[in-house]
Amino acid sequence: MAALDPRDADVTDVARSGSPDDTVGVLSRPYRALSIGIVSVVLLIAFEATAVGTAMPVAARELDGLSLYAFAFSGYFTTSLFGMVLAGQWSDRGGPLGSLACGIGAFAAGLLLAGTAGSMWQFILGRAVQGLGGGLVIVALYVVVGRAYPERLRPAIMAAFAAGWVVPSVVGPLASGAVTEQLGWRWVFLGIPVLVVFPLALALPSIRRSADGPAEPADAAPFDVRRLRLAFGISLGAGLLQYAAQDLSPLSLLPGAVGAALLVPAVLGLLPRGTYRAARGLPSVVLLRGVAAGAFITAESFVPLMLVTQRGLSPTLAGFSLAAGGGTWALGSYVQSRPRLEPHRERLMTLGMVVVAAAIVAAPSVLIHSVPVWTVAVAWGFGCFGMGLVISSTSVLLLQLSAPEEAGANSAALQISDGLSNVILLSAVGAAFAALGGGSIAPSATEASAAGSHPAAFAAVFLPMTAVALVGAWVTTRLRAR
Repeated sequence: MAALDPRDADVTDVARSGSPDDTVGVLSRPYRALSIGIVSVVLLIAFEATAVGTAMPVAARELDGLSLYAFAFSGYFTTSLFGMVLAGQWSDRGGPLGSLACGIGAFAAGLLLAGTAGSMWQFILGRAVQGLGGGLVIVALYVVVGRAYPERLRPAIMAAFAAGWVVPSVVGPLASGAVTEQLGWRWVFLGIPVLVVFPLALALPSIRRSADGPAEPADAAPFDVRRLRLAFGISLGAGLLQYAAQDLSPLSLLPGAVGAALLVPAVLGLLPRGTYRAARGLPSVVLLRGVAAGAFITAESFVPLMLVTQRGLSPTLAGFSLAAGGGTWALGSYVQSRPRLEPHRERLMTLGMVVVAAAIVAAPSVLIHSVPVWTVAVAWGFGCFGMGLVISSTSVLLLQLSAPEEAGANSAALQISDGLSNVILLSAVGAAFAALGGGSIAPSATEASAAGSHPAAFAAVFLPMTAVALVGAWVTTRLRAR
């Protein structure tokens, strides 16, 4: 057998050795194909998220489904929760390759279902299939990072994931708007599956060589049926809670109660013990992810509506007020990836959460008409920088605190905390927003302006989310066991 060229060393060998050569980076020869492939997957998901949101109102109107509009979003979310738990078990027992390949396939199939929909319910079904695929993909990617990259390179690849959102956050709405106007909304969905071929061809062979298979032979055990039941319960419970919050009628109390009854045992069974009391170490990392993402994304969901109804901006301009955030989020993620800042990671995360809280509390200042509307864009740019510091760091810490055979389950817990906090906080502030006179999202800017949401309704969104972000700043002090 011919001697092996050291430049052709398997990625796994480099990862296991801890990459003693500090010149090796995520784009060095051992990692190049893998890095480009998995970042391409993130780019695909990011482009879908930014582009589809622009086409969604037009699709709902043409399918006569505006009354079901919210379910197109909640359908994605509820199935993604189940996909996350399934991917965690699948990846720990058999490796991330199968979960990632099936997830990308389901994601593409969901886009095709939505793009060919003849009714709103078929469209919602397509979004649900997409969500299942998205849940399978995101957890599998975390397991790939934990297995294939040494600890020194993980912050850098997480920063690359964040950078993968920059171009889609700017180009996505423009491209989607142009395609919707010139070719129709269906092509926004039907055009994306073509992009699946590239990441599949590039990433999957590298993953098969470097990160597939159980972490240890003993881990190749049957699926935990109890965890899958809990995953189904958390998905169904989240969906029922969203329905109850949207309906706001006495009859909605029943599905809301059933949803809560399903969620509580599922959450306790799927998240690390001690998560909700911020126990030191891994539980606090998982909790922080939910607190940070829930506070920021919930507040961000109401920024465009506030600018449209209170300041008269068009939906396009209101959306672009958040566009710079993609770049500053990537910048924050890049900052946390610098090796010299590794000893100060927890302090960086505390700073990030304080900046996030400041951005959220500053945003509703535009309710005062003498305050320029660009104030929101500046505040949100800083807020996204803070999120870049925090979100990527939670991923890095989670992998540091997880045994190899637990990386899948713990990554699933991190994503569940992220997604579940979104639905709970959105449901809560959405109900408060409606009760205080918040207007609904109208089909056009003119109708939206006429809706005239009461300013107090927006205060009921941003002030509580500021408080949640400040709680997150406290949680950052409990990320390491003493």
